[in-house]
Amino acid sequence: MIGALQALLRWCFLHAEALFNRAFGDRLNPYYHLGAITFFLFWIVSATGLYLFAFFDTGVSGAFRSVESLTHDQRWAGGLMRSVHRYASDAMVVTMGIHLARHFAFNRLRGFRWFSWVTGVVLVVLVFVAGANGYMLPWDHLAQYVTTASFELLDWLPGFGGTLIRNFIYPTSVSDRLFSLLVFIHIGVPLVTLLLMWVHVQRVPKAATQPPRPIAISVVAMLLALSVAWPVVSQGGAARLDVSPTALQLDWFLLALYPLAQAIAPAQMWGLVVGGTVLLTLLPWLPWKRTRDAATTLQITVHPGHYHLQARRGETLLEAGLRAELPLAYDCRSGGCGVCVCTVLNGHVDQGPYQPAVLTDAMRARGQALMCCATPLDDVEFEVESLASVGAADGAAFNATVVRMERLSPDVIRLMLQPEHGRRIAFTAGQYLNVVLDDGQRRAFSFANPPHDDALIEMHVRLVPGGRFTTHVFQAMKAGDTLQLEGPLGRFTLNESTRPILFVAGATGFAPIKSIIEDAFRRGLTRPMQLYWGVRKRQDLYMLDLAEQWARGHSNFRVTPVVSDGAPGDGWTGRRGLVHEAMLADHPDLSGFEIYACGSMKMVETAVPAFVAHGMDEAFCFSDAFVPSVAR
Repeated sequence: MIGALQALLRWCFLHAEALFNRAFGDRLNPYYHLGAITFFLFWIVSATGLYLFAFFDTGVSGAFRSVESLTHDQRWAGGLMRSVHRYASDAMVVTMGIHLARHFAFNRLRGFRWFSWVTGVVLVVLVFVAGANGYMLPWDHLAQYVTTASFELLDWLPGFGGTLIRNFIYPTSVSDRLFSLLVFIHIGVPLVTLLLMWVHVQRVPKAATQPPRPIAISVVAMLLALSVAWPVVSQGGAARLDVSPTALQLDWFLLALYPLAQAIAPAQMWGLVVGGTVLLTLLPWLPWKRTRDAATTLQITVHPGHYHLQARRGETLLEAGLRAELPLAYDCRSGGCGVCVCTVLNGHVDQGPYQPAVLTDAMRARGQALMCCATPLDDVEFEVESLASVGAADGAAFNATVVRMERLSPDVIRLMLQPEHGRRIAFTAGQYLNVVLDDGQRRAFSFANPPHDDALIEMHVRLVPGGRFTTHVFQAMKAGDTLQLEGPLGRFTLNESTRPILFVAGATGFAPIKSIIEDAFRRGLTRPMQLYWGVRKRQDLYMLDLAEQWARGHSNFRVTPVVSDGAPGDGWTGRRGLVHEAMLADHPDLSGFEIYACGSMKMVETAVPAFVAHGMDEAFCFSDAFVPSVAR
């Protein structure tokens, strides 16, 4: 039963995440940052709560008046803060719920993960307690309803015997002292929550507690938009204990159980709440099954460097490596980006759930796996591209000076960069570099120069409308500026075989293929090579003259440019249409070929299945997809 439910939820999450990857790209997919978003929402709730508390009257007689003054006299300050406080609290419930469901779906709650799971369940309880308690403070009709319903439930517990609800029989029964206690609870519970949130992430190696800036900005914008469109106001005037509140609008995120509490007996309600909480808490051990080697650890060897470390049962390769403080490359940690790909040399792993677009069957056949998803089944030896290139080892990050900028087309600039101190970067043709921005965000660009011509680094930067970095390049960058870089990275490199090669490039996907082809010429490769370069307009073929020069100078190379959006009369007399369709028209049978495709994710995801349908062997298809976005 539990396994079937997990399988269904896992299927739903994988498909939803794939859809969000298409919309936002894997780096900004909110599903991959749920924990960090929850932390960010907590800080928003805390900051707005502190502002509200500064103007709040903690006496029962002045509470309602102070909240009304905040809401209406300070409409664009206190009123806005009150609304943001409410909606951020609701959003926190949503992100925590999805986060909990996702870890359940992917079975990330058993073994050593029980601690994070159990503390997570306690955090959910604390958030609901703080949220319900917060609705008591405005002392309007809704506060009256929540307070009396809560104390009626508490009174059922042994030891109270009806003593609590007596405080709410008459208007004079509610004292300032009691009301101050409610305020104290609303401050104390969030402080305990913050402490437990810190404890909760301690067993997660390098856990992120802040989402990427674009996501953070989007969250704030969403909360402000909701607050302006549907401002939060008090309900029904000041609380009157001699009148029963009616026609209330409940917050169904935080108060969903209250109508049920009014419909069933207190014993049943407590049974439901306590039973559900206990069930969630015990899930890591249900169904109970003895595993002979459950307490043992596995030996892991990582190359390059021949590092030895231990992995706990159920721990992914990435978690084990990060816990041992190895500088492994990763991003989403959810099998959606492909940054943490590795090659298993010895041993066996459970590949786990991941997005098929980033780990194809052909990659699996070559022994590749995603470190963030793969869990070792026995002692494992695996290889990553380079520990020194991912940011922690010497030589991984370096500065480079912009030596020259050349406009290759209206939308493409070639950057020539000189690494600091005249150093030369050793890389393989087809690899890429990360440009590290001031806030730590990264933008990936391929080496366009071949490895033998490494005095300068050549990058092709295409303008993305609204893009942060690319707009800076086109509007503000100048010779002499300094960039922080990381690399080399990536595995989009030439395979050693005897098969004829077909290159498929979309727009600036030409850059890494340029590096590969020039390196192939330098090494004297005689394998037949043909490049299909697809662009929207003729002017986007920004280095076609160079490709045609290659064709004239090398008998084993041909180039076929393809324009998709051109119209008759634009002066273009070459091929038209989609680039992969042009290639299939020339090569309807792809068996025996080796294919390298580089371009947008849409192009790659459309082209590769078409290639497979025409006889391509997946083991000889290599792709490098990029996702342009406004964040770029």
